[in-house]
Amino acid sequence: MDDLGRDLLSTTLWQRRMALARPAIGLAVYALAIYYHLWLLAPLIIFWIFVAVVTVTHDIVHGTIGLNARQTEWGLFFMGAFLLESGHAYRATHQQHHRVFPGPDDPEGDPARLTTLQSILYGPVFIPKLWLWSYRRMQGNAAQRRWLAIEASLHIIAVIAALLTWSIVPGFALYVAGVVVGSWVYPLLTVHLPHKDYGDTELTQTHTLRGVVIPAIFLELTYHLEHHLYPQVPSHNLPKLAKRLDPFFERSGVEPWHVP
Repeated sequence: MDDLGRDLLSTTLWQRRMALARPAIGLAVYALAIYYHLWLLAPLIIFWIFVAVVTVTHDIVHGTIGLNARQTEWGLFFMGAFLLESGHAYRATHQQHHRVFPGPDDPEGDPARLTTLQSILYGPVFIPKLWLWSYRRMQGNAAQRRWLAIEASLHIIAVIAALLTWSIVPGFALYVAGVVVGSWVYPLLTVHLPHKDYGDTELTQTHTLRGVVIPAIFLELTYHLEHHLYPQVPSHNLPKLAKRLDPFFERSGVEPWHVP
């Protein structure tokens, strides 16, 4: 990091607040769209909430946006709640992914070893398997197991509430259905494709996408190789990191995937 520049590790107060606020802003926009019966916008808004939540949760997991220990625990809970997922399970499995991929006992990385079709079919069981792995892993850690249990209970309660009230509050039911079904693409989009045809070295275990539109839409999460090499760099600085790594990538024969 000394050679690349320690400015890459910085997160300003505005960047931190904006990252944490994006999911709530997205949810407010969704509520307005439903209020004005703009139903066709709902899937697009839910997609944007997914991107916002995944990006900030990713940074919280890696401790890159300046939260203290207590704020981190609550941040994982609230960010996961937007998508009816467990932020604490994600922290456990994602940190394990960084430690051992492409080795065994990596539930998050398993879809990288599947075919594209298998990754798609794997979608409905992916999140539950991550939660179960995390719960078993936290044996003896009562505090973490409580977080996991609360987060799983919230998911179950929300689904039951949506089923009971769909005719009265269809916007809520649509949102719950959207985030549940939307999570089924995780194995394909966040694991299989980024790690497709991975190799044995750190430079070949994942890929990097370069472009203007797609990286902006996904809030810089497309710089997957850069992230694996330097997980301590927050997502908002990954484009800068990519530019500084380009000469090294060129000398090493790394070919980025170019997208719009």
